[in-house]
Amino acid sequence: MCECEERAVALEEEFDPERCEGILQEFLGKKGMTVPVLQKVQDEYGYLPRPALEYVSQRLRIPASKVFGVATFYAQFHLQPRGENIIRVCRGTACHVRGVSKVADKLKESLSVDVGETTEDMKFTYEEVACIGACGLAPVMMINDKTFGKLTTDKITDILESF
Repeated sequence: MCECEERAVALEEEFDPERCEGILQEFLGKKGMTVPVLQKVQDEYGYLPRPALEYVSQRLRIPASKVFGVATFYAQFHLQPRGENIIRVCRGTACHVRGVSKVADKLKESLSVDVGETTEDMKFTYEEVACIGACGLAPVMMINDKTFGKLTTDKITDILESF
């Protein structure tokens, strides 16, 4: 079991149904509320812990398979704990042509992670996306909602240290 999975297990052992219950009260008795409930649960926990999904299933009287199906279908939902800061590296054509691969390699090396992983200290989660929509700044990445453009490998250390 990797360290991220071990952290998830530890967090799940601390699951408090009261945190979910407060969210669910707003939605009980209404149809089609699975996505909004999961969005609020994820806002509360930072991801969707398995016990929370099971609790939502029971309280909304929806089969667990359907709740898990929704949680795994939509890219907005995450089943593993995520870092305090989310790094999204653009892999679009303009970024590719302008050398994003070297920047991405430097980021992954600096953070000791691969795509979709979170650093051991839970400070960063590294993701790659198809396009950020800032082609004029290529190569580009975002950390949370801040955009960093015209990236070079030399800029990576300073950018990470600013977080």
